[in-house]
Amino acid sequence: MIILDQKNRVFTLHTKSTTYQIKADQYGVLLHTYYGPRVGTADLSRLIQYADRGFSPNPGEAIDDRTYSLDTLPQEYSAGGAGDFRLPSIQAELADGSRIVDLRYTGFEVRPGKYALEGLPAFFAREGEAETLVLTLEDAASGLTVELYYAVFEQYDLITRSVQVFNRGSAPVSLLQAASLCLDLQRGDLDLLTFNGRHAMERNLSRAPLRPGVQGVGSVRGASSHQHNPFIMLCEQDAGEDHGLCWGAMLLYSGNFDASVERSQFENSRLVMGIHPRHFCWTLEPGQSFTTPEAAMVCSPSGFGDMSRQFHRAIRTHLLRAPRAKLHKPVLINSWEAAYFKFDADKLVSLAQEGAKLGVDLFVLDDGWFGIRNDDCSGLGDWEVNGEKLSGGLASLIGRVQALGMGFGIWIEPEMVNENSNLYRAHPDWVLTPADRPRSRGRSQLVLDFTRRDVRDYIYESLKPVFAQPGLSYVKWDMNRSLAEVWSPALPAGRQGEVYHRFVLGVYEFAERLRQDFPHLLIEGCCGGGGRFDGGMLYYTPQIWCSDNTDAMDRLRIQYGTSFCYPVCTMGAHVSKVPNEQTGRVTPLETRGTVAMSGTFGYEMDLGRTTPEEKKMIKEQVRFFKEHYDLIQQGDYYRLSDPFTAPYTAWEQVSPDKTEALVSLVYNSHQANGPFRTLRMKGLDPNAVYWINGGELWPGDVLMAAGYPLPLFMGDYQSIQLYLKAKS
Repeated sequence: MIILDQKNRVFTLHTKSTTYQIKADQYGVLLHTYYGPRVGTADLSRLIQYADRGFSPNPGEAIDDRTYSLDTLPQEYSAGGAGDFRLPSIQAELADGSRIVDLRYTGFEVRPGKYALEGLPAFFAREGEAETLVLTLEDAASGLTVELYYAVFEQYDLITRSVQVFNRGSAPVSLLQAASLCLDLQRGDLDLLTFNGRHAMERNLSRAPLRPGVQGVGSVRGASSHQHNPFIMLCEQDAGEDHGLCWGAMLLYSGNFDASVERSQFENSRLVMGIHPRHFCWTLEPGQSFTTPEAAMVCSPSGFGDMSRQFHRAIRTHLLRAPRAKLHKPVLINSWEAAYFKFDADKLVSLAQEGAKLGVDLFVLDDGWFGIRNDDCSGLGDWEVNGEKLSGGLASLIGRVQALGMGFGIWIEPEMVNENSNLYRAHPDWVLTPADRPRSRGRSQLVLDFTRRDVRDYIYESLKPVFAQPGLSYVKWDMNRSLAEVWSPALPAGRQGEVYHRFVLGVYEFAERLRQDFPHLLIEGCCGGGGRFDGGMLYYTPQIWCSDNTDAMDRLRIQYGTSFCYPVCTMGAHVSKVPNEQTGRVTPLETRGTVAMSGTFGYEMDLGRTTPEEKKMIKEQVRFFKEHYDLIQQGDYYRLSDPFTAPYTAWEQVSPDKTEALVSLVYNSHQANGPFRTLRMKGLDPNAVYWINGGELWPGDVLMAAGYPLPLFMGDYQSIQLYLKAKS
């Protein structure tokens, strides 16, 4: 709900539980007055205090009023060079060489529905599901105009934001920074939560108090990265899962990003989030505009869990697009850890046969099916079927797999090329590196210049016959290196600062073309696992391979951190062989299934090498997952413990009507003569009585307040799943 007070130029955005307020003051400075638990529509600018602060300059309009300074005011979109020395949201170099942007409010517009962003991912809404506020700011001296977009999804406590910058002057402007989100909070006693890691160990939660100065996370790797995720949180220092005020901010972007927070000299906090300004410089000719990626915010007065569930609901309903996002996703078997590059059609069919016997729905052929591809040093870019491995071609293989009652999927890596390939030999100028420099390689490959339509068109047309294969229903889209020595011959020297962003726009254009031409395909994103796990890619690929690390115990931490923003249905998760390929750890098959079931679920192992007892367990895992699919994939998610500190990791999914729940728990290493433990559940109906695994009856209020006694296990890494069904 958007409430206007035009006389006082106050704009109030109400969601179900929160209020966000903006005011244009007497000088046209756009102030941020409040973001927190829902309150009325009173002008909250009374919360802002004014005082004479040394070395905080006063704008010209204030004349002799030394109490008024941009350096001390909470602003809605901060600018650089005009007297605010904190983090800027926008920076530009003007035709005269100056870098001064001074924005003033000039007008507003309220629109029904949700704004859209051309060429960029964004939350969507149907009629009546959202409202849009547009606020216009102008720098009169340069002709730069900024439009701030806000969409309000009241039901989800979600506010989305984007910015459009126009050059309405008579000379070119170099845009050096254009953030998607600026949030000024009038307090500094907050904690910052970020989700960090590395390849094969992504999105581990880190929490620390804000210190004076600037702290934050970001990526300049060309992708959102394994190292830092474009989702962060601010919260009160005593906030936790079920209590305390917190703010979550997510950037829907798959390239270089920055999320920085400054705790100022006067104990205020400013969050600025958007495209990373390093390596970024966008030339705006007169009449041209630039659109920033979308950012999404959820404020929760009730702790982290409520914030996460609101993000999950909004992402499932308003970011993942039909038709594939709404259909039951298949349980799959991936060929990688069973075959790597060494296979022929008969071996692949034998792998599929074992899966079909156990109820698996989809066989996925991973890397190695194209070009001269017997290792990862050659063949990328040559998207013709390797006839020596697949003598009958894809059509024959797909037909044989379909005859088993299974669907068929395939792996691609369209943005990359090996030097040992026909494509590179024909077009060495198609890579993102100057010809006169040594070239960095990652996984023995170079990066194609996806800023160029001719390059994208060639790759798309090469892959189109594969996408069009009758019976193909799934594509795994991988990306296995970061961008370095980035330079494109398609752009002049003065516009090389646009390459990183244009690359991402090219990826999005390619993905949208694939989605439009082949809407029946389920596309799973991947970037060496979770290196591009972000809201931007989820708009095109409704699930993303969560990590290349399939070790169940490591996955507990990875999936825990991921769950703070992203729902279970987006997390690609498989059961793999033991000893695990990444860690060498041996975990029980039951536990590996329990962990992978908190994702899209599948297998990445040679099922033919399993024992009869293991086959029986796998068949039961598949049956159980399918039976409880809606509960697992669409239920409200509750974190019951912290895998970094607790002796076990536990989580829970509850149906929206609270008639069903699934509780999953995995113990860490076993201790002799260990303590008795009780698990308290969440989200149940306190007035209901629940069957647990079809046996005992337990009242919902008892399970939440007093808990459920956990069994004593022998051996490391044991697990348990409790299915709760309300007694009718």
